[in-house]
Amino acid sequence: MSRWLITGANGMLGRDLAALLAAEGEQVAGLTRADLDVTDAAAARNALERHRPHVVVNCAAWTAVDDAEAHEDSAREVNGRAVGYLAAACADHHATLVQVSTDYVFDGLAEKPYAEDHPPAPRTAYGRTKLAGEQAARTALPDHAYVVRTAWLYGAHGSSFVRTMLNRAHAASPVSVVDDQRGQPTWTADVAGQIRTLITAQAPPGIYHATSSGETTWFGLARDVYARAGADPALVTPTTTAAYPRPARRPAYSSLGHSGWLAAGINPIGDWREALERALPAMLAAV
Repeated sequence: MSRWLITGANGMLGRDLAALLAAEGEQVAGLTRADLDVTDAAAARNALERHRPHVVVNCAAWTAVDDAEAHEDSAREVNGRAVGYLAAACADHHATLVQVSTDYVFDGLAEKPYAEDHPPAPRTAYGRTKLAGEQAARTALPDHAYVVRTAWLYGAHGSSFVRTMLNRAHAASPVSVVDDQRGQPTWTADVAGQIRTLITAQAPPGIYHATSSGETTWFGLARDVYARAGADPALVTPTTTAAYPRPARRPAYSSLGHSGWLAAGINPIGDWREALERALPAMLAAV
């Protein structure tokens, strides 16, 4: 039995991971922002001293993508420097660090899934700060750090695109959704399972892409949610990214490759449609 510490434990992924680990009989300390300010190096050291975890999973992050454009240094403090503080504390206590990262570290211009070793080229402040966190983790803990990149997340708890579409579908509301961004809708419960498997299987440290297999557009995902919710998919109409200008550039292509899992002898997450079918009952129960 391992001792786990989860930062950002009130988020979608943090909650699912804590629930999974508890169900498996693991010892879990889930720390919210109120419990631990990850930007405080001393607080990070004290948290590891108090809980003595074998594994730290950092789910704490500045995730306001657009706000990061105007407040990049503040975002870097959370997404970059704070990871360095956690990594240093992990090194002192011989703990493993799992750093959760994002597809935004890539340029979003590819036409096939990004491999784990594809050169990062972030085009947003959010992406740059998350890449800084990856580098901090791997520099401080070259033999004891996992970087788990994920994207297009939705979960039973909290806000997400899928949750919004479910609410719109239940109200039979028309909605216009972008059809020129492609990615992999990913259920946080599946990401939680992959993280636990990384540790229990003693997979080699490095970068892993925890996203569903297959791909679609936001428009395609919205139509699928409407259909599964019993609403008319024709209520969902396509539009373009240009019709919704935002401060941060959205990736046109976000799909991630999964060869890292296969090399470690671990199955990647399955198809996004199958995941959505499993997720919807849990999401509806959490309303």
